[in-house]
Amino acid sequence: MSRTVARRQGRRLFGADPSAYEAARPPYPSALFDLLERRCGLAPGRAVFEVGAGTGKATRELLRRGADAVVAVEADPRMARFLGRTLAPWGPHVRVVVAPFEEAPLPEGLFDLGVAATSFHWTDERRALRKVARLLRPGGWWAMWWNRHGDPARPSRFHRAIQPLYGAAEGGWADWIDRGRVRALRERRERLRRLRELGRFDRVAYREFRTPLRFTGAGVTALWASFSDISTLPARRRARFLAELRRIADEEFGGTVEFSMLTSIYTARRR
Repeated sequence: MSRTVARRQGRRLFGADPSAYEAARPPYPSALFDLLERRCGLAPGRAVFEVGAGTGKATRELLRRGADAVVAVEADPRMARFLGRTLAPWGPHVRVVVAPFEEAPLPEGLFDLGVAATSFHWTDERRALRKVARLLRPGGWWAMWWNRHGDPARPSRFHRAIQPLYGAAEGGWADWIDRGRVRALRERRERLRRLRELGRFDRVAYREFRTPLRFTGAGVTALWASFSDISTLPARRRARFLAELRRIADEEFGGTVEFSMLTSIYTARRR
């Protein structure tokens, strides 16, 4: 992101049009859920809680792989209503709790697995991690992950082409790359440090998955429109940004845009 969005604002940002958000965002890679099965004990009958479930992209895959007694926590009531509809086929196997995670009333020490899919940055991470530890049974697992739509270490032609849209404040493409790399490394270091310093977790680990993506001009424009730093721009500025992004995708890339999605996942076991 080129701009920082306040936590309170971000928690209620995507509920205005959850259908558009659901359609714009690509799914999480299957290899990530394979890792949850191998390392974190995701299996039929496991009790799971999810932080910031959103439209349910991760929730549905957890349920498909047999998770039971899933508690999906979502702070935005509008998003929670959409989530409830998408999870209706699983009936009593899932429950939606409408509250910020830090305030959600959840039973302590009973969950086998807790997850956060591209959502944990909307919490007070230190406070939320302490709650995660309380909710997990001894030996339970925690996993949090993020998608980056573009790899800061391997910038695509499309990302180079749209860099001027971010304006002079970005300091030029080279600086944007450098800052993106520095930010990714800093976030990784800080999140690993918090997990280790809390004293409640062991077997802390980090993995990355790269997934090739392909979009039409309309699809990549819808994706960018779903990003918090773009969706919170003033209306006219946002419209200009997205119109120019669509023009670049259609005219300079023939209406087909390709780049890699980098998914970073942190896992840890409750002592």
